[in-house]
Amino acid sequence: MAGLAFDFPHLASEPLCVADFHVGGAIMPLGQSPWASRRVGYVTGGSFEGPRIRGEILPGGGNWSTSGEIAPGQTAGTFDARVLFRTHDGATIFVTYTGRSVISDDVSAAFRDPARADHVPSADYYIRIAPVFETADPRYAWLNGVLAVGCGHRTSSGIRHSIFAIL
Repeated sequence: MAGLAFDFPHLASEPLCVADFHVGGAIMPLGQSPWASRRVGYVTGGSFEGPRIRGEILPGGGNWSTSGEIAPGQTAGTFDARVLFRTHDGATIFVTYTGRSVISDDVSAAFRDPARADHVPSADYYIRIAPVFETADPRYAWLNGVLAVGCGHRTSSGIRHSIFAIL
C-alpha cells in the first residue's frame, strides 16, 4: 500500500449552523450493563443559527450515551441523539446524530459540573458528532442530502455543537 494516493487532498466544508442544546436536570445514569455504562440526558430546548437555517431546538429530545475506559485515566463515549429543530419560518427538522467523546479523568469532574463547564477549554477534551437531517418541508429539502460533522463544546446549560456541511 506504499505510495497510495488519495483522490482528494482534503475534505472541503462550509459552516452549517451552531446549535446550543440545553440539557435539563441531571444526566440519568442507567449503570453498567454487561455491554456498557449507559446514561441519558434530556434536551429541554435550545437554539441553532447558521447562514441558511436558524430557529429553536424543541424540548423532548435526548442523548442516550455509553462510555467506557479506553486507557488508564481516559474515558471514551458514544452518542445516540435525537432532537427536533423548528426553523424561524415554521419548518420541522428531525436531527439524529452519533458521535464520540474522549475525556480524561482529571478534566471529567469540571466538565460534568455546569458551574465549571464554561471554564474547561475545549482543547482539553474531544467531542465530535455526525448529524443527519430529515425534513418534509420543501424549503429545507436540501438538508436531506447533507453529510455533516460537528465539534462540541460543553456549556453551563448543555452543549454547543459547531456543525459543518461536507462539500
